[in-house]
Amino acid sequence: MSHAPQRPLRWFVAGDLNGFFGLVVDNLSILGFIAAALIGIFQFPAEVVFTRMFPGTALGVLVGNLIYTWMARRLAVRSGRDDVTAMPLGLDAPTSIGMALLVLGPAFVAFKQQGLDENAAALATWQLGMASLVVMGLLKLLLSFFGDTVTRLVPRAGLLGSIGGAALTLLGFLPLIETLRNPVVGFVTLGLLLYVLVARGRLPVRLPGVLVAFIAGTTLYYGLGLAGLGVPGFALPQATPLTLALPLPSLGFVQGLPATVPYLPLLLPFGVLMIVGGINVSESARAAGDDYRTRDVLLAEAISTLVAGVCGGVAQTTPYIGQPAYKHMGARSGYTLLTGIFIGLGGMLGYVSLMVQWLPVAVLAPIIVYVGLDITVQAFHESPRKHAMAVALGFLPSIAYLLNIKLGNPAWIAPETFAALYAASDAHGLPDLATITTLGNGFIITAMIWTTALVAMIDERPRHAVIALLLAALLTLFGLIHSVDPRGGIYLPWQLQGLRAAIMYQFAGAYAALAVVLALLSLQRPRVR
Repeated sequence: MSHAPQRPLRWFVAGDLNGFFGLVVDNLSILGFIAAALIGIFQFPAEVVFTRMFPGTALGVLVGNLIYTWMARRLAVRSGRDDVTAMPLGLDAPTSIGMALLVLGPAFVAFKQQGLDENAAALATWQLGMASLVVMGLLKLLLSFFGDTVTRLVPRAGLLGSIGGAALTLLGFLPLIETLRNPVVGFVTLGLLLYVLVARGRLPVRLPGVLVAFIAGTTLYYGLGLAGLGVPGFALPQATPLTLALPLPSLGFVQGLPATVPYLPLLLPFGVLMIVGGINVSESARAAGDDYRTRDVLLAEAISTLVAGVCGGVAQTTPYIGQPAYKHMGARSGYTLLTGIFIGLGGMLGYVSLMVQWLPVAVLAPIIVYVGLDITVQAFHESPRKHAMAVALGFLPSIAYLLNIKLGNPAWIAPETFAALYAASDAHGLPDLATITTLGNGFIITAMIWTTALVAMIDERPRHAVIALLLAALLTLFGLIHSVDPRGGIYLPWQLQGLRAAIMYQFAGAYAALAVVLALLSLQRPRVR
């Protein structure tokens, strides 16, 4: 039964300022890493990142936070409570960083290798990013009505183990390298973040710990750099001037849709994981006292992702897991309204890009390392203890993909050398590089299937494992997992010849053979307990 509140709801309370600052820093750090990865690692044109990608991405944050603000105020009116806290929404760290490192950056390099000049390659990559967001947004829109079914089909170890492996290798290890390329600045920043976020250490000032770490690292970077005290690669940023860039709807995503096909093994799990995360976050908010309808929470993030994609964005939005923490800060519904407006307008007016450009990579990367470690730990903590081995098994395909990223870099290994190593067999079986590449392609889906199969074995449900393995064999035939195309592309099995066909049939046959073995074992009498 709903009750009207006894006094008008206030738009802002004191705790909203704390919540606003924390949510803004989260979004800025992710935008900063996207820019650092694309511009610093892949030499992507900064103008495209700041004036085309960022405005639409920021618009998604604005739309999502406006919806969540409205939902909070509606719940407050219905419940007669004035202590309802809005769901926090922002850019999802793992998939946003994954988009930069695994989709946009490699695609930009691939487009240039196909003969496009830098500007044309950047435009094609931007359109790919838009299309990727639309694909994930449509998937989330559909799954919003079936979120609970997804979680019933895939065990928690399968979902968390697959993303945990990606978190440890791609969000933990790769940004750690960027952190230590400026050892003094990066290590101090990382140490401070671990001190305040993991050890819960006290600070002498009443400021958020993440802000203190950012200020300390940035001050150290510019102080040592300007003093000439050995900051590798130090240079004052050539900041892009403030310009008005309106994220208007366009059909650019339609042109990018064909280019999304090789990346579907990444994009589809990214969308599914956001739905699962949204379900978990809704439960977390419900436990904290705010009973949001799960479907509404999921629909809001799907709509904001779609709006961002149609308007030029390249990173998807998601409800953050910290709703109870914001509630403890005293935040209500004003902090999401402030954050949405600040980030949304900042993307259009350019001041968000300006702030991002002045934050050094060595200061931004450590927060991503922390995110990777936190997700990795969560994979074990939030899964049943008996499924720990399945979670660990799910980490292995991501290691292969990490090697793919490095070994597939033409600056490290010339394409002709890579092709020779790919086919260089020996007396022990398939070529090493071909095996690593095949294992790494589609690694998130592979990890989900492996962990699902092992969980079924642990739970003494071998027939469920057989179904998972047969699904893996089918997906292998079409390159959705274990693609024998070094770029991870999909194909029809009869299109392949020679070594690639042999590898495909070997991997698919391996899954089928194990499925037969487990099917025969399932015919045994049940174990007497």
